[in-house]
Amino acid sequence: MTQSTDVDDSRMPLTSADVLGERAEQLKDLFPEAFVEGQIDFDRLRNALGDFVGEGRERYGLSWAGKADAIRAIQAPSVGTLVPCPDESVNFDTTENLFIEGDNLEVLKLLQKSYYGKVKMIYIDPPYNTGNEFIYPDNFREGLDEYLRYSAQVSEGGVRLSTNAETSGRYHSKWLDMMYPRLFLGRTLLRSDGIIFVSIDDHEVHNLRLLMDEIYGAENFLLAITWKRRQVPDNRNANGASADHEYVLAYGRDNARLKGAAKDLTKYSNPDNDSRGPWMSDNMTGLATRDQRPNLHYDIVHPDTGASYPPHPGRGWAYEPSRMKTLISEGRVLWPAKADGRPRLKRFLADIKGDTTGFSSVQNPGYTTDGTREVTELMGYKAFDFPKPIALIKMLSEQVVSDDDIVLDYFAGSCTTADAILQLNSEDSGRRRFIMVQLPEPLSTESEAARQGFTSLAQLGLERIRKRIASIQAANRERLAFSEESNVPDIGCKVFRLSASNFKMWDGTAAVSTEALSEQLQLFSEHALADRKEQHVFFELMLKAGLSLTSAVDEKTVANQKVYSIADGLLATCLANPISQECLRGIIELGPQRVICLDAAFGGNDQLKTNTVLEMKSHGIEFRTV
Repeated sequence: MTQSTDVDDSRMPLTSADVLGERAEQLKDLFPEAFVEGQIDFDRLRNALGDFVGEGRERYGLSWAGKADAIRAIQAPSVGTLVPCPDESVNFDTTENLFIEGDNLEVLKLLQKSYYGKVKMIYIDPPYNTGNEFIYPDNFREGLDEYLRYSAQVSEGGVRLSTNAETSGRYHSKWLDMMYPRLFLGRTLLRSDGIIFVSIDDHEVHNLRLLMDEIYGAENFLLAITWKRRQVPDNRNANGASADHEYVLAYGRDNARLKGAAKDLTKYSNPDNDSRGPWMSDNMTGLATRDQRPNLHYDIVHPDTGASYPPHPGRGWAYEPSRMKTLISEGRVLWPAKADGRPRLKRFLADIKGDTTGFSSVQNPGYTTDGTREVTELMGYKAFDFPKPIALIKMLSEQVVSDDDIVLDYFAGSCTTADAILQLNSEDSGRRRFIMVQLPEPLSTESEAARQGFTSLAQLGLERIRKRIASIQAANRERLAFSEESNVPDIGCKVFRLSASNFKMWDGTAAVSTEALSEQLQLFSEHALADRKEQHVFFELMLKAGLSLTSAVDEKTVANQKVYSIADGLLATCLANPISQECLRGIIELGPQRVICLDAAFGGNDQLKTNTVLEMKSHGIEFRTV
């Protein structure tokens, strides 16, 4: 039976957001004249852009073997889902912190609908491409199926890692292939004032800078932080050099800026009880030679003693004679006690505009050895190799993140980012939230963590989060006992795992014989997989409907059938099969903005489904089925 157009339109897509398709729609909105029969006509687009189009084929930028494939990796939608793991979580029902085990490319696609433009800060510490093993499957562009084999969620496969030695003909290209789509999709999750920090060393910093320029725009480069990571020079290198630093590249979106460093106000005091308040002695010499600025080279005369003070021969004074005369008359010049001294400026604290100065591009908040010590103290053994120090992530967070902001790390590794956010919240009762994403990279069987019973880096990182939560709870037990206090920080972590969808996905690669097509149609008569848990299904619906994974879920009974009200009525879903007309009308009375039900729940009753669509629409409710 052919369904009506209204009913067809009610089916909700179960794939991740089409990021590039949405950008094409934005382009169509700006330049409708450049589209012909739904396709971009580049000649018309060139005409519309006029002088903004460069001439000639040669362009400045970064190109590598495989770049087109890396872009296509963005275009392929994900058909996976994120399965909740309450037993592995801490405070699953109340926390807004997330830990997601899975390939970050697939996970970033799945997060697009729910977290688009909501992340304030991204920090990632990706593979540095030092010739060691990549932590991604052989062909990371194959998507979910490859990941399911990699993580042993399907019978075939197993873990397959590829090496990327410098002798490889595509040494840099393979790394860029991996990084490009992940950086691209990360950018779409950032707020307009959001900032991304990327740790890197000298192996790929030059390529990463060009890659970030292309994705974020060179005009959105903020700074390259040089972090002194090593306390003692390395004397093991054959060439006698010691690489004691790494970089952290910072790029922003449209309205991003760093908060800056606090100004040092300890130099201000008021020993002479000046009515204008605290002041400090400041230099008044300039920066110009006599040839460059002759008007800044003159003698200053003390109005009481008549003593004359010549300018610095190579720098002159900082102020012209008229301005200097005003400063002297206002008592803002400090005269030297000795004849060979030099007058200085009496700079008042009240005259300072703002309480911050620029954030330096050279930083030393802690060393790698500090990170190792911190983890060893927490875990009881050396769990990770070369973890970043907590102070580094705290420093970056304090430059960007305010209360209730989201911090994303999709190369979570040792989960230093989560540890830092938990500690910051504990220190100031903040409500910063984190999202950690980590591949279940297998641990070496020779590692201490493996001897402790851990098999993957994801397991180990999650255990660090759990231990930090337990440590904070123990240290603040008395304060945290009063859960009604508004300043109690979020001490928890909700765990999800990347998996195949809870719904059958049409296999467009299947044989096209009449028998095979009939078999697929028969299979798809019941869209939802029968062996999936109801909790898994409604979390997938939440995710693909664009709701946060931490949205509040309220279970209700409507006409003797279970209904989930999500995010205070933004979405209501009933997974009953069949669903009664009484339940559907009861859902309408709840007044949700959107409703999702199983398509199979209507049992082929197209009239009931059509009437439901129209009735929901008359009450201003968007109705969808899956």
